[in-house]
Amino acid sequence: MALYYELPIYKACYQLLLDLFRMTRNFNREYKYTIGQDIKTNAMNMVMFIFKANSSVDKTSDLLALNDSFELLKLELRLCVDMKLISPSQQAGVWEQMDVIGRQLTGWRKSSAANVVNNQGKSLRN
Repeated sequence: MALYYELPIYKACYQLLLDLFRMTRNFNREYKYTIGQDIKTNAMNMVMFIFKANSSVDKTSDLLALNDSFELLKLELRLCVDMKLISPSQQAGVWEQMDVIGRQLTGWRKSSAANVVNNQGKSLRN
């Protein structure tokens, strides 16, 4: 098992987390402590679910929770774009990072599902 902080998805999520902390720092007071705080919390949760999924045998529930946090974060960021809380250049950088994370998450979920099926087949033969 790889160390969680060496995983490409962890590195991408951590970089996104840093960027989101920097980005929300510039929100005005009305949004900094509402949607800004929610964005940071969801990004932190994603990092936590990566750690939990990496250290568990059955990754299904942690990967589903990671996916839920990821989808909620996408929604919150779309809202920030529509409300013009982030600039077009910030938007482009965030969407690029989210695309990378989304592809890695999809691959991890597929790999985990295949491992569950393989392990169930092995236990049925025994």
